Amino acid sequence: MYTASHKRKENIAEYLLYMWQIEDIIRANDLDIDKIKQNVIDKYPSLTELQRKEMTEWYESLIDMMRREGIEKSGHLQLNKNVILQLVDLHLALQKDPRFADYTAEFYKTLPYIVELRSKSGEEKPGEIETCFNALYGMLMLRLQNKEVSPATQHAVIQISKFIALLARNFHLDEQDKLFPHND
Repeated sequence: MYTASHKRKENIAEYLLYMWQIEDIIRANDLDIDKIKQNVIDKYPSLTELQRKEMTEWYESLIDMMRREGIEKSGHLQLNKNVILQLVDLHLALQKDPRFADYTAEFYKTLPYIVELRSKSGEEKPGEIETCFNALYGMLMLRLQNKEVSPATQHAVIQISKFIALLARNFHLDEQDKLFPHND
């Protein structure tokens, strides 16, 4: 909860990947708040009683949302899908605006990797931005499992990371109204 709040303010890409990880942690604990208390919350001994209560309530609210949205086994919370939609909207706006040629160039450097990943993604093809996040999250999971990653995959993820970092930076600037100055 505290980490999510901090990441949301600082880096939208890290926030989204963190929230996807939280969804998986909740699933790994069978959407059971008692298991989450034992396996997650209790691992933070320095929390005050108030912080422990707030963190428990945060996890309970996420569990409730996951159940209501029918994503107990897989999928993402609507609040996380909304972040993707915001990023897609910004991505499209940046591509249309000639002032962001550097962004568009970075996107086109990344596009071959996106196309390749999408070709391997089965029936439902995620959009370009979600494909990038799927790749980054997949790499995170491989690293956490100490699995070997091919040099080609590493190269692809480095390029995707550069592109998403640029999108995240622009997202942050846009939230501060510093990206598209208003001519009043």
